[in-house]
Amino acid sequence: MSIWVCGEVLIDLLPGTPERIAVVGGGPANTAKALARLGHDVHFIDGISTDAYGVAARAELLADEVKLDLALTSDKPTCLAIVTLGEDRKASYEFKIDGTATFDFDLNWLPDPAVHKPNVLHIGTLVTIVEPGASVLYDWALKVAEFAPIVFDPNIRPSVMSDRDRYQAAVEKWAAISSVIKVSDDDLTWLFPGQPFEEIAKRWVSDGAALVVVTRGVNGSIGYTESGVEEAHGVKIDLADTVGAGDTVGAIIVEAMIQDGILSLQGEGLKKILTRAAKAAAITCSRAGAQPPYKHELTKI
Repeated sequence: MSIWVCGEVLIDLLPGTPERIAVVGGGPANTAKALARLGHDVHFIDGISTDAYGVAARAELLADEVKLDLALTSDKPTCLAIVTLGEDRKASYEFKIDGTATFDFDLNWLPDPAVHKPNVLHIGTLVTIVEPGASVLYDWALKVAEFAPIVFDPNIRPSVMSDRDRYQAAVEKWAAISSVIKVSDDDLTWLFPGQPFEEIAKRWVSDGAALVVVTRGVNGSIGYTESGVEEAHGVKIDLADTVGAGDTVGAIIVEAMIQDGILSLQGEGLKKILTRAAKAAAITCSRAGAQPPYKHELTKI
């Protein structure tokens, strides 16, 4: 079963003493790592630089057995994300995007789904809003959707696009072609101020999504489907930071789609998936940076 994860791999510059600490990050790259650590066949699709940061990113992804045969090798620099941690240890980001390999998307190098026939495409975060790559990826995703369901994680970053109306339009465009949408409560609060989460999620389901998952940090997550609503509580841990937690949840959802099919994402089956996702996210939050769990770590819980 072949999983495609498309989106940015970049360098998170974490707070440190005296200098910042450079670690490989990017929501989609974190999801690819999480899936590979769970033992799945994952192909990561992005431009990866030949600079020192790109070399480090490539090495780390390969170390977790993420496949990079469909990625682009580029001489452009790697995108940087300057991370700030709040008092609650939640992360905020400032990005250095322009002219980077990370957003160098073109139909000339993106893989042909008719040739490779993936089973799932997971896509999201900044690549779905940063132009001109976002439009290129949307046209490409329409072709992928003929062969595989799309899992969309908007992973809202107001520091990159502060225009709420434009951001809404971009998210709605991608949601309309997606089978699964995974979004955080913080994302929805910023994107649709004053609107109940349930109202937004049920609208997306009525528009065609099989599942909408709203993550709520320590409070766990809620899954909305045509057949009803399921909830899983969060898992208490000693918090290091929240980097990569939502990406880990996305990986668990993709895992379920691969193993049991999209019809498993409802009822009691969905509740079990969300519970497993909460446990996996808790492990990620218990260590600094985006370090999702390995398969054997989840079996211990």
